[in-house]
Amino acid sequence: MELRVLQYFLAVAREQSIVRAAESLHLSQPTLSTQIKAMEEELGKQLLIRGTKGSRKVTLTEEGMILRKRAEEILNLVQKTEREITLSDQIIVGDVYIGTGETDAVRFIAKAAKELYKTYPGVHYHISSGNSEFVLEQLDKGLIDFGIVFGDIDHTKYNSLPLPYKDTWGVLMRKDATLARKESIAPEDLLDKPLIISRQISNDDFLTTWLKREISEVEIVATYNLLFNASLMVEEGLGYAIGFDKIINTSDNSNLCFRPLSPKREEGMSIIWKKYQIFTKASERFMQEIKALTKID
Repeated sequence: MELRVLQYFLAVAREQSIVRAAESLHLSQPTLSTQIKAMEEELGKQLLIRGTKGSRKVTLTEEGMILRKRAEEILNLVQKTEREITLSDQIIVGDVYIGTGETDAVRFIAKAAKELYKTYPGVHYHISSGNSEFVLEQLDKGLIDFGIVFGDIDHTKYNSLPLPYKDTWGVLMRKDATLARKESIAPEDLLDKPLIISRQISNDDFLTTWLKREISEVEIVATYNLLFNASLMVEEGLGYAIGFDKIINTSDNSNLCFRPLSPKREEGMSIIWKKYQIFTKASERFMQEIKALTKID
């Protein structure tokens, strides 16, 4: 399977039309149709559902959706590899890819990047946001160089460096909420409240341990992947969101406030990378800056 044909396929998936995809690729429609048909024959699977005679719209089959996802990953990795290989040996330029959840520790990454920028302005940073599952998946596929994760680390797969940051768990709520009058939130305060929780903590023991209840015994009205989205639901009065401090604006001009959990719960974090990973010069220099700042702090 050629990379060029994967690009053709992604163009068809994006445009949902062989005609429009052919125009964007500056190909004739018969040429593009032949290439896609040959790919389907090579894989032994139908990738597109062609529209009826009166419709030119095409949709992806289940196999087509799988190929689109993998093709995007393959082409991204190829582009990343090409950039790394073509870098000059004499100067440090290039891209550093980092995956992280929503955490105040991104400030530490920004601090390292700022320091590095003074000497190496040709280094650029690309941040992908998601939960730990997303970060590990991206790291395993080679789509990012570093990940910032909470909790335990599989040291058979990853090297790690603890960061001098801890995030505090608490409850995000409207300032006019009943619990906003409290300085901290105890488990019994939430037993009769509609809760909005991270999909990640809904699958581990943190919340059940703190609440001293099973998840099924409390009212979960929604789950979230990014706390910003949860904050919008909180602002609309849907419920109380459990998450980290310092991520959502709770200053005087905000309708929201944050109250820490009691007993206090904090989460340490680490920056991780794959064992035996060969870094680009940019990534290697970035890691050196992280290590230097960690020692200072």
